[in-house]
Amino acid sequence: MSQIKTLYTNLDDAFFEHLKGIKLLLCDVDGVFSDGRIYLGNQGEELKAFHTRDGYGVKALGKIGIKVAVITGRQSAIVQQRMEALNVPHIIQGCEEKGIAASRLLSELDLTTSEVAAIGDDMPDLGMYAHAAIKIAVADAHPLVQQQANWITCTRGGFGAVREVSDTLLQANGLLNTIHGASV
Repeated sequence: MSQIKTLYTNLDDAFFEHLKGIKLLLCDVDGVFSDGRIYLGNQGEELKAFHTRDGYGVKALGKIGIKVAVITGRQSAIVQQRMEALNVPHIIQGCEEKGIAASRLLSELDLTTSEVAAIGDDMPDLGMYAHAAIKIAVADAHPLVQQQANWITCTRGGFGAVREVSDTLLQANGLLNTIHGASV
């Protein structure tokens, strides 16, 4: 079987073809949108770093009709603010059971597992994998998560891994060079 070369890695024809049917990208936050580290200030303030490339990628997916949802175990005003700025319509925080949240969301959106991709970096994200045909681990994900994934990004979490996924989804749909806008 021939290989389709994306900007980041080779995906076989069947896998690449399946990406055309993705309608929802489920995302963890810490370790996917951020590098997984949490900075705490002396006054208890929490800081995270988000990459603008990931923001551009999320907005680009929205322009082609692919919904993005975040499901995270932590509760954070920073995450709420960042995801609202990216127009992410489904922000689920403080969620211990990501599989249950993913199942409910698929039901609400009337989607099947075959229309869903999920990206994570650690064991709690495996619950999302149970409801996704495309299971994505960031390059620096926990080894057990990488073993469950059918796609491992070249890019680490917090350094553009979400953008890598969005670019590949755009390319699969023949729209990579047609989306324009500002990084956020």
